[in-house]
Amino acid sequence: MKKRIGILTSGGDCPGLNATIRGVAKALYQRMDNNVEIIGIANGYSGLINGDYRVMQPYEFSGILTVGGTILGTKRTPFKLMRVIGDDEVDKVSAMKKNYKEMKLDCLLCLGGNGTHKTANLLSEEGLHVIGLPKTIDNDIYGTDVTFGFHTAVDIATESIDRVHTTAGSHSRCMVVELMGNKAGWLTLYAGIAGGADIILIPELPYNIENVCAAITKRAEQGKNFSILAVAEGVYDVEEAKMKKKERAAKRAEQGITTATHRIAHQIEEMTGFETRFCVPGHMQRGGSPSPYDRVLATQFGTYAAKLVEEEIYGVTVAMNNNQVVANRLEDIAGKSRLVPEDHGMIHVARRMGLCLG
Repeated sequence: MKKRIGILTSGGDCPGLNATIRGVAKALYQRMDNNVEIIGIANGYSGLINGDYRVMQPYEFSGILTVGGTILGTKRTPFKLMRVIGDDEVDKVSAMKKNYKEMKLDCLLCLGGNGTHKTANLLSEEGLHVIGLPKTIDNDIYGTDVTFGFHTAVDIATESIDRVHTTAGSHSRCMVVELMGNKAGWLTLYAGIAGGADIILIPELPYNIENVCAAITKRAEQGKNFSILAVAEGVYDVEEAKMKKKERAAKRAEQGITTATHRIAHQIEEMTGFETRFCVPGHMQRGGSPSPYDRVLATQFGTYAAKLVEEEIYGVTVAMNNNQVVANRLEDIAGKSRLVPEDHGMIHVARRMGLCLG
């Protein structure tokens, strides 16, 4: 009897999703030959809720190793709304369980980040056979040392920082580069060090604008006519750190602040007199072909997930721990985030280099 395996990609896209899908599929076909059918579910959990799926053919998994994005499509379906019945009167959890059974699935593979894993755990608790695969450019999934998509995003973010060096030097400016990372600063920390940024600001370490400006002034006194700041989009200052999220948002709205990066650039110019510009690479960090590292990682994760399917090990997510691919229980990682600890080795590297962390 054929095993029927469903695959969906949920949340924000990133390089490496297609490479992971390919790794899963090719390993399943290699190990199980004609005794497996892969069901592609469109647009993440939205497709599972609405019954948007199809049986995929082996040829569809060829030629996608280097392709960015996801051939299955993706949507954000917030975990907090999964048990909320909206105006459409759809019970999302019941609909997902119903469609899982109608598809006659033996297992569902969910490729995504933190929200995706919370919903995967919910479905596992509801009795479905689920396996997670950790993707996110933020690198913030608990229990794994790395997620696919992260290294490619670091490459892109680093190139963005590289490119502002010359224009900053030509015009004697401060350049503030806003990188993705609402809660976790991994991407900004790694790209900031790799790109030779002078100041790195991440959400885990609330900044003091006086310290930032002092670092810029010190560089000027040393004869350096420009400064580069790598700033995570989710940063906040030491005063905002004392507030709740809604209070911070209300204060920013009252002050007319569009983004933290915009405010930082304005404050630097006002406090130091140095001409300052800010640059937002935005969704370019999510796009394009995965790096060789991420292609290898995605293939490792995908083939390991196929092994879990073959051995009927469910209720887990794939992870990399100490250079070994392993499986963590969904219930142990769902709802947790892997943030940059204050004593992390890369923080010490930055400080030893004399970089300002705010």
